[in-house]
Amino acid sequence: MCGCSTKGKMSDCEIMNEEPPQNMEADDAEVDPDMEEEQSMELAEAKKEEGNNFYKEHKYSEALACYTEAITICPTCAAFYGNRSATYIMLNKFKEGLADAQYAIQLDTGFVKGYLREGKCHLALGSPVAALRSYRHAMEIEPNNTIAQRESAVASQVQEHIGKAEASFEKRDYRTAIFYLDRCIEHCPAALHFKIQKAEALALMGKYQESQEQANDILQRKGMNADALYVRGMCLYYQDNTEKAFQHFQEVLKRAPDHHKAKDIYRRAKLLAGKKDEGNTAFRGGKFQEAYDLYTEALSIDPNNKSTNSKLFCNRAAVCSKLGKPEEAIQDCTKAIELDETYLKAFMRRAKCYTETELYQEAVNDYEQMYKMAKTRENKQLLQNAKLELKKSKRKDYYKILGVHKTATEDEIKKAYKKRALIHHPDRHSHDTVDKQKEEEKKFKELGEAYSILSDAKKKARYDSGQDLDDEGGFGYDSVDPNQIFQAFFGGGNMGGFSFGGHPGASHFSHGGHSQHSGFPGFSFQFG
Repeated sequence: MCGCSTKGKMSDCEIMNEEPPQNMEADDAEVDPDMEEEQSMELAEAKKEEGNNFYKEHKYSEALACYTEAITICPTCAAFYGNRSATYIMLNKFKEGLADAQYAIQLDTGFVKGYLREGKCHLALGSPVAALRSYRHAMEIEPNNTIAQRESAVASQVQEHIGKAEASFEKRDYRTAIFYLDRCIEHCPAALHFKIQKAEALALMGKYQESQEQANDILQRKGMNADALYVRGMCLYYQDNTEKAFQHFQEVLKRAPDHHKAKDIYRRAKLLAGKKDEGNTAFRGGKFQEAYDLYTEALSIDPNNKSTNSKLFCNRAAVCSKLGKPEEAIQDCTKAIELDETYLKAFMRRAKCYTETELYQEAVNDYEQMYKMAKTRENKQLLQNAKLELKKSKRKDYYKILGVHKTATEDEIKKAYKKRALIHHPDRHSHDTVDKQKEEEKKFKELGEAYSILSDAKKKARYDSGQDLDDEGGFGYDSVDPNQIFQAFFGGGNMGGFSFGGHPGASHFSHGGHSQHSGFPGFSFQFG
């Protein structure tokens, strides 16, 4: 068996001049074991030197072949394994490098370079604790070994990064977790579990494309890795691609039946899909409260599934609208948009709810956002309509003043005017405070304006179309005399418990900034 050191060498000349005994076949010649071992060692050393030269030239594949030949010739030399370990490290084959370094240490327990390379491989593979153990052995042999000291400090730092990454993951602070995982990956390039953790964190942050790229890279390099498949399934699930996600989770569980994360997410995914379908069925069947409860239950299943939860919030908003709760519908649409800023349907639904609740500026903002996302003719028309409603909302709302709906008939408008005019006529408030009288006079005048516009078909149509008050050919508000309108309804006799008669000009009120009498000659109110 050869050793790493060579004994006395025999010259080529001596080997050549030595003749075998007479009448002896070559196979029967005696062989000197020491000479054979010495020759083998020389050949192994030559291969090692050849490998060293390739290594210095960064020709690591050629160096690897030479070191392997040297090991084949002399399989008990720790230095050869140490050199090959260093070459494997340069080729990023850390598992193979670790195996050689560990075998070298077995052959020579005092081999410091073996411990250093063992530590480097452990760290590259993501095991800082094992790396620290290797460096500790090296420093026991050489306490002042600067490489062991420096690498030991790096391993300790990686160990801290791992702890911080895990703590951040538990807090769902995935951005911070990724920061520390990147630091780990920097020093542990062959540690798949850090890369998979990072891909998982990216998925939980909603960065599905980046996450899938990480997972796909692992799958291309390492084959059908169960953890990478799990992450890719996560991305599909969170993008609401349920069918493909299920296929991935099933494949993971075939390869790793005890994969707890895959089991958990697969169970939640099935439960979430089921509840969502139940809610949709209830909604289509007109069972709105049941649908509301089912959507609410579904929203509690997986807070990480932003895509599905966004749709659930939007669906629940539709239910709220059906239940006559537009404010709640707005809140749910807002939550849907927070989860998915490109969710056009949620913007549409919220804009409609804003219009219903007369929040016209907010409606315009949503329709503008919709038009930015999809410049369709329909969205442009919706935006124009919303702007018109906003414009109209800034005028006096004569429908509100009369207390009627926009679809009120002529008869309903008349009845509403008669009812409110009697309530707000200044004579009825002659004994109130000055401020109260002014308030009622203003309301009485507005009632006259409202009736003047809404009782005239042409004026009403122009008002409904959103025409400005000061447009040419406008409504002539200043010419409206509320007293004449009132007189047209209550020109004489008794009505509604009120008597007319007495002296002229009994009512005195302010109109258009001037003090005026009621303008009903021969009439006054006697409120009993």
